[in-house]
Amino acid sequence: MPPPDRDFLEQAWSALGSACAKAKVSAVIGTERVVDSEVRITALVIDSNGERCGFQDKVQLDPSEEPFFTPGTGRRLFRVGPLTFGIVICHEGWRYPETVRWAAYRGAQLVVHPHYDWGGEPGAFQPSSFADPRGTFHEKAMLCRAAENTCWFASVNMATAGSSTTSAVIRPDGSVLAYQPYGQPGLLVADIDLDEATRQLAARLKRVEWTGRTT
Repeated sequence: MPPPDRDFLEQAWSALGSACAKAKVSAVIGTERVVDSEVRITALVIDSNGERCGFQDKVQLDPSEEPFFTPGTGRRLFRVGPLTFGIVICHEGWRYPETVRWAAYRGAQLVVHPHYDWGGEPGAFQPSSFADPRGTFHEKAMLCRAAENTCWFASVNMATAGSSTTSAVIRPDGSVLAYQPYGQPGLLVADIDLDEATRQLAARLKRVEWTGRTT
């Protein structure tokens, strides 16, 4: 795997910033970046003026990524207009629910979950409806991440043939607002009511330090 080209990344980020400013939209963009000579998987947030709001690095790497990338060291919130949101990237949103809880507990009304599912093995089950019981656990996890935190959850995948997951927007009660048909390129558009994101269940969390002792 060739190392990321800093100049190429900078040019790409600048071009995306110009596009956001022209369209008057904000964006969460999956990318890579180099920090102290170490490569990180990250998401860049750009606001509707084309300004960079910052990065959320992937903190919990998949084991297959560890030979190539360095994990991030912290989490953060972002604010765009009236919206406060957090970001969890792929594996960490599936396998580490506390990454979503971190954001919701601190005020996130929405958690954005960019991920990449390149498709199953030949002959694997191909879903046509969301969270089909015959499929993998991943789309069920989307529902859980929203419901267990009473926040909106937006999971975004590539339109890859054979993928077991799609892009979807999940309501704070864990029901599906909208999802993109499987394998079909397109733009999923959904209006969300921020008042529905009460974060009640996340805010009730009693934070107890684990001592490691058992009785």
